[in-house]
Amino acid sequence: MKKIIDNGVYAVYIYTIHTREFKIKKGIPMNIIISNTSSVPIYEQIEQQIKDMIVSGKLEEGEMLPSMRFLAKELRISLITTKRAYEELERDGFIETKVGVGCFVKAKNQGLIREKVMQELEDHFENAVTRAKVCDIPLQELIEILTIIYEDHSK
Repeated sequence: MKKIIDNGVYAVYIYTIHTREFKIKKGIPMNIIISNTSSVPIYEQIEQQIKDMIVSGKLEEGEMLPSMRFLAKELRISLITTKRAYEELERDGFIETKVGVGCFVKAKNQGLIREKVMQELEDHFENAVTRAKVCDIPLQELIEILTIIYEDHSK
C-alpha cells in the first residue's frame, strides 16, 4: 500500500517474511520512504533505510528481505533500482543472497558496522568543515552547533 505523505514523498509499508525451518510467518512492518524530489538517488534512500533498520535491530539476523521484484513493484520503481540497493547492502556486508531462496540480513559484525558509520560521519564532517571554512566559521562554533544537535537528538 502506498500513501502520499508530502509533495513527492511516499511511505510504503511492506511486510517482511521470516523463514525459519521452512515455516513462514509475517514479520514487523518495514517502512521505506522514498522521495522523488530528493537529490539522493532512490537506490541510496532504500539502502540507507534498510541499513538503519539492521543497525537499530528492527531487522534481525536471518530475517528475509522482500524480493527485489516485490520491492520494486510496491515502491513503483525500476527493478534495476532495487537490485542496485541490494547489491550495495551485500557489498557492505549487511545482507547475503542465497541463490534461489532470497536475501537475508547477515549476522551483525558490530565492529564492521561501527567502522562504516564512522566513515559516513567523517565524510559528513569533511563537507561541514569545508563549508565552514569558506564562511570563516570557527571550530568552536562548529562544536557548539554539533553539541546542540546531538543533545536535541538525545531527548
